[in-house]
Amino acid sequence: MSATRVVLADDHTRVRASISTALAATGWEVCGEAATADEAVRLCTEQRPDVALLDVHMPGNGIRATRLITDTLPGTAVVMLTESADDADVFDALRAGAAGYLLKETDPARLGALLRGVLEGEAALSPRLVTRILDEFRAPSRPRFRRGTRAAAQLSPREWEVMEMLAEGATTDQVARRLYLSSTTVRVHVSTVVRKLRVRDRAEAIEALRERSGD
Repeated sequence: MSATRVVLADDHTRVRASISTALAATGWEVCGEAATADEAVRLCTEQRPDVALLDVHMPGNGIRATRLITDTLPGTAVVMLTESADDADVFDALRAGAAGYLLKETDPARLGALLRGVLEGEAALSPRLVTRILDEFRAPSRPRFRRGTRAAAQLSPREWEVMEMLAEGATTDQVARRLYLSSTTVRVHVSTVVRKLRVRDRAEAIEALRERSGD
């Protein structure tokens, strides 16, 4: 079996050692190990691996690393391997370009085959996430914000981004994590929008920005 190269990124040394052993047993060459997102990006840039296997919640944010790697290294497939089954993490990772999202409950003996499947064009997804992903695509779309309205014109690009995420159902903490802001900063943006639109609260601000049928 020919060796296929992978960069492994997780901030827990024992986890990296366990995964590295499992991958080596199925013909993979671990050409670099990282404990942070920045280290993962640097190693991928240097090593140009076939696959980058990243944790989501490591220092520097694995989803940010995913976006950087997929933007600059089209020959490297990124797969998340994480404990987080949070919907926001799953969808943010896939939007960032991840070719798979696996939970750490995945049998290590199957990991090598799953990653090879990614290189052959298959998606690597933990079984209990598949239904949730399908449900997301089947769900009726929510009314979108209108960019050409007087209300929209008052918002800065960052305020718009924050309000759109909140309207999609994200929590303040989730918005903060996705945009690499503090929760306090997100709340300040919301308060500013409420003031600009002269409404009473977040819910009224979202309604003022939504597309209404017949407008």
